[in-house]
Amino acid sequence: MGSGSSVNANYKYSLQKSENAFKAAVLIQQWYRRYVARLEMRRRCTWRIFQSIEYACEQDQIKLHNFFSYLMDHFTPSSSKERDFISRMFISGESFKEAELEKYCDYESLEVPDSYTGPRLSFPLLPDHATALLEAFKQKQQLHARYVLNLLHETRKHLKQLPNISHVSTCYSEEVTVCGDLHGQLDDLFLIFYKNGLPSPSKSYVFNGDFVDRGKQSLEILIILFTFLLIYPKEVHLNRGNHEDHMVNLRYGFAKEVMQKYKVHGKKILKMVQNVFCWLPLATLIDQKVLIIHGGISDTTDLDMLEKIQRNKPRPTQAPSMANRLEFSKWVRQTVQEQIEWCRRLVDISESEDEELTYSSVVSLTDLDGPCWTRQEEWKQILDILWSDPMPQEGCRVNTVRGGGCYFGPDVTEKILEKYNLQFLIRSHECKQEGYEFCHNRKVLTIFSASNYYEIGSNRGAYVKLGPDLVPHFVQYQANKTAHTLTMTQRISRVEESAFRALREKLFAHTSALISAFKAYDKDNTGRITLSNWATAVESVLHLGLPWRMLRPQLVRNTANGMLEYKSWLGDLAMEQRSQEHIQSSLLEVIYRNRSNLETIFRIIDRDHSGLISFEEFHQTWKLFSSHMNIEVTDDGINDLVRSIDFNKDGNIDFNEFLEAFRLVKQA
Repeated sequence: MGSGSSVNANYKYSLQKSENAFKAAVLIQQWYRRYVARLEMRRRCTWRIFQSIEYACEQDQIKLHNFFSYLMDHFTPSSSKERDFISRMFISGESFKEAELEKYCDYESLEVPDSYTGPRLSFPLLPDHATALLEAFKQKQQLHARYVLNLLHETRKHLKQLPNISHVSTCYSEEVTVCGDLHGQLDDLFLIFYKNGLPSPSKSYVFNGDFVDRGKQSLEILIILFTFLLIYPKEVHLNRGNHEDHMVNLRYGFAKEVMQKYKVHGKKILKMVQNVFCWLPLATLIDQKVLIIHGGISDTTDLDMLEKIQRNKPRPTQAPSMANRLEFSKWVRQTVQEQIEWCRRLVDISESEDEELTYSSVVSLTDLDGPCWTRQEEWKQILDILWSDPMPQEGCRVNTVRGGGCYFGPDVTEKILEKYNLQFLIRSHECKQEGYEFCHNRKVLTIFSASNYYEIGSNRGAYVKLGPDLVPHFVQYQANKTAHTLTMTQRISRVEESAFRALREKLFAHTSALISAFKAYDKDNTGRITLSNWATAVESVLHLGLPWRMLRPQLVRNTANGMLEYKSWLGDLAMEQRSQEHIQSSLLEVIYRNRSNLETIFRIIDRDHSGLISFEEFHQTWKLFSSHMNIEVTDDGINDLVRSIDFNKDGNIDFNEFLEAFRLVKQA
């Protein structure tokens, strides 16, 4: 009897112990799931911050282009000297006549000194040349300018013979590898070649645009890709991306990179690259079943038209001749108010909002006369495939986030696939955390090959391989060794810190507009507003589409009873930025908000990319701007201004002096 009682007690104890262990396991599991969910929420918020800021910057770039188009359309030069300056300012690489470009970029006149120890090229190129280039770039060596120009010359000759849409067949190689955006990150390209092998007769590649900008080795990537293109013209295919564009390169770093690396011949290299970009094919078709474009499509995408477009023609709004002024006037009238308000805000003349451009207003350009519309329609076809993004909703609408192209829904994808008997689309253009992502019922595949794009640990890079069955096989990677050593928590924390730092800079750059927005909710002038009103006001100024209430704990630390002292909060933002830049707060705000636009404008004026602009160029440019920005500045006033900001009295103006001119005019 006693023995039975003991067994029963042991059983109950064992049962209780198991039950406690089970409860503990459930609690641990619940805690872990909440922990992972919080990490995922932080990751998604961080991702949205980076993308919103990136796309807002691209929107500024489109607006800047439209702004110059508007000025060109409405500015009447008062002299032949002004007319020559304006024409020179906007002449692009594709506008060069054939003979002029050949003479200007004459590589044969450049001598390679005996002291040069870098790689040497001779044409036609051989696989050994490509191998030598790869090794040289790994050793941080630089290719001589003569060989760069020679390579660009041969690449241009080859590209001019190619159709707008390249056709690739898996019958001639085991598989086709498709790579997305590289953005000047050479280590990613090296890793792709290490994992997948170099291009060869049995290994075809399609590189889907955005080879340059942002990263520091864009030119090396171009040299490698162009070299393999010439060695294996049937196996290597290059699509044009939205960053293969001179105006975009002025803002995002490629132009600056070339001039820093080739101080003597950089201008020639840039001009030649600019022309080569105009000849890049627009799309690639694999086995007539898989369409590869950089950005996306729209409900007006016409592959038959894309096949026939003269892709090297300049965009319609660039360097207009007198014969085309009427065409531009019709187009500009639809967005003139937006451009006027934007350029006024550049100097804080007006805080009024832009009018949103609807997709229907863009499509309504079909009302224009035949020849005018044809040119606009052709450019719109190119703009859509370079700039568009997919969206989960049905339909097609203007891409107001990027400022160019459109958002296209699954119904638009289905329509294009059915019309041209395609299986699916491959596009790039968007950074994805895993390097790739399917959408539209797996009919649209985004592939992005620049790992650690926003910050170390922010994303993987990826490429996709297609065999004769056209089933995609993905390879993911991290090119940065540091990223491999970070835990998930460390990786998210590091990326999150970088994202919020960029967001605080963005907030600081709009201090004046934020104060006005906050005061609208502070009727009694108490200096305090609710956190809900804070979130609404911030979004009304920045238009980033971010979940501000969710982000608030990271941005607003000191609150009392749910109220925010907004002037104190903005003061803290100013202190944070001033700790990095020892400049007065008001000027620093203006510079933060407009620096990219001003630097792009400076580089447009600085036609020889010397980093300096002459007094005459400054005078003519300021006259151009002031006539459209309600700034009353006489010729004598401009001359006084230019002399006052030439601090070192060298007869030229550098970028810092250009910023000073902007500050002086703003204060006037």
